[in-house]
Amino acid sequence: MRIAIFDLGTNTFNMLVAETGNNKEYQILYSHKLPVKLGKGGIDKKEIRPDAITRGLNAIEKHLLTANEFKTEKIIACATSAIRSARNGDQLLRSIREKFGIEVETISGDREAELIYYGVKQAVKLDHEEYLILDIGGGSNEVILADDRQIYWKKSYPLGMARLVEKFRPSDPVTIEEIEFISNYLEERMADLFEEFRKHKITTLVGASGSFETFTAMIREDESGIETETARFPEANEIDLNDFENLYQRLINSTLKERKQMKGLESHRLDVIVPASLTVKFLMSKLKLQRIIQSNFALKEGVLYELLNPQGIKL
Repeated sequence: MRIAIFDLGTNTFNMLVAETGNNKEYQILYSHKLPVKLGKGGIDKKEIRPDAITRGLNAIEKHLLTANEFKTEKIIACATSAIRSARNGDQLLRSIREKFGIEVETISGDREAELIYYGVKQAVKLDHEEYLILDIGGGSNEVILADDRQIYWKKSYPLGMARLVEKFRPSDPVTIEEIEFISNYLEERMADLFEEFRKHKITTLVGASGSFETFTAMIREDESGIETETARFPEANEIDLNDFENLYQRLINSTLKERKQMKGLESHRLDVIVPASLTVKFLMSKLKLQRIIQSNFALKEGVLYELLNPQGIKL
């Protein structure tokens, strides 16, 4: 059976098309994301603006055309932070249902974190060591403390990059004072993570999807000097700490005009990549983490795995 999975995020609407078999295995045929910026101009007011709703509907229409080209037989769609927190999120979901006949499930932050874990486990060879898994989104950040056997702790924080940009409206380039202010804000809002973290022995950060894919792409551009695509690389990549530090310094010292010229940086991430790198830098320093692994799999792949393993999740 061919299945299309839609992940309706805050910055992008993502789609994965997979061929499934009888033995619970699958082959990914297509994976793509389209920018929507649902939170632009309204996420701090808990609303999705009309122009953002239009962008969302246009993205669904484009994804559906592709899904039809692949002759998909089943569509599963889930909505995350921007839609679940917006007062008019149901309006967008109703429009999707009426226009395209697609029923979208709005999932909780806890559910999102769980699905991200299932997705990451298929890309990253985890072992009995514990890991901090982080998915940086536009509306929320999901944090999971887990190993290859189970999740020990998880939480979804409404501290996504679109929210940070709308709240702090950083200068161009961001100032040292703004970096300190945002870091203090994260420290205050994530205090329960730091308390929980002390109970575990974790040295590795696993970054899922989105911003981490961009970090990898930008670093590879710097190394090769040749334009590349993340999709050409394995399902998981290790990010050298020195490479990340160099990229972080380049990003926080850059203007928007300069970022537009940076290879590997997608246009819809021009404004959010700076707070994303700042968030990772803050957590790496605060928690004294010593390693970064980037996973190309996240929520969509978690949904697919769970679909194929309904009688208890075992990886």
